Amino acid sequence: MDDDYFSLNSILADNHKLSCSFTLDVQGLGYLEGGTENNIHQHSKVELPFWLAQTLSLNEFTTFPLPPPYSNRVKAALNASAQSVKLSNLVGGNGWWYRWGRRIADVLDDEPQADLLNMLLKAFTNRLPALQDLSAHHASADHTLPETSTSTGEMFRDGMEGDERELFAIGQESGKMAKGWYDSASSRKGR
Repeated sequence: MDDDYFSLNSILADNHKLSCSFTLDVQGLGYLEGGTENNIHQHSKVELPFWLAQTLSLNEFTTFPLPPPYSNRVKAALNASAQSVKLSNLVGGNGWWYRWGRRIADVLDDEPQADLLNMLLKAFTNRLPALQDLSAHHASADHTLPETSTSTGEMFRDGMEGDERELFAIGQESGKMAKGWYDSASSRKGR
């Protein structure tokens, strides 16, 4: 999980919009609301990209509630069955749920930060075994046949977010390399 300034994945993770409330009047930034007013007034709600909301929040110009992808409802669904939650849908098609959650946690106070980080960690550790099993299965599967399965594993794969998809690809490649090594060792023994 790269937080590099020049990382495209980090840029995409920081581009999500947050609903922020201004804690004071701000002169000359009314265009952020999309209206014709010249100023933003205290308690005005504005949708801002995370990279801007983060800076304004750290400087106490704005506040924001925890975004819906990290709400108690999502937390309850993850606790019930982490593998059935489509994380990719929570933050947009091919979103970065873990990355964005980590970035939001950086802005939160101690208790909400700890709760969010624990939710991210628990979700990851509960989903990792299924991810490993599925990547191992796909590494050894015959991909010349079309995949039309609606099994739990395939539905889980469809719901993987960006970091999980990267781990899935690494697991697949690792499985293919292990299978190639095993096959080559078996063919040498047969001589």
